[in-house]
Amino acid sequence: MVRTLLALFALVSAAAPIVAQPVPGPLADLTAVQTHLRAVTTMTADFAQTDRSGKVLTGQLKLKRPGKVRFQYQPSVPILIVGDGNSLWFIDYQVAQVQRWPIGNSPLGVLLDSSKDVTKFARVLPVSDPRIVFVEARDPRHPEYGTLTLAFARESGAPAGLRLQGWIALDGQNNRTTVRLSNQRFNVAVGDEAFRWRDPRPNHGPH
Repeated sequence: MVRTLLALFALVSAAAPIVAQPVPGPLADLTAVQTHLRAVTTMTADFAQTDRSGKVLTGQLKLKRPGKVRFQYQPSVPILIVGDGNSLWFIDYQVAQVQRWPIGNSPLGVLLDSSKDVTKFARVLPVSDPRIVFVEARDPRHPEYGTLTLAFARESGAPAGLRLQGWIALDGQNNRTTVRLSNQRFNVAVGDEAFRWRDPRPNHGPH
């Protein structure tokens, strides 16, 4: 986990602008993260996802709060992850398999539900680079939901002065996934059709 965090740290540091003003303290940073999450209603980005074995997949991300997200993987990967506002779906078209989780049970819950008060269940991680902010979020009442560590770069033109650069998700089975973002666009038009999907199972219609 530490090595993965440092790798994401290096990525964000390289992308982050120079900070010329005094850096806020942890409480102010946590409040800024809350403000950022509530200010961003939609986001699109390219992503690179690395699993615990080191395998990297790329694709495009579309997010629309509350609860909607789509991870559209590269054409050679026959899987799709969609959050439709209520559930998070994992669809494998190669084997016609579908799995479903309530969004709140996923580490991504904090990213998808801006009504959550992150100051109640998150903390700012100490780092030596003033250009970045790491926030670790977990529900102490439900450790089985996992942990999400969000990585932000300080950027004056971004919502609440922060640009989401990626995250590290650790689920209840200790499976780690690292997501790095690029070409982020905030509060752009994203239609609800982006969060519909075709069910590969026999006798199941579109969702």
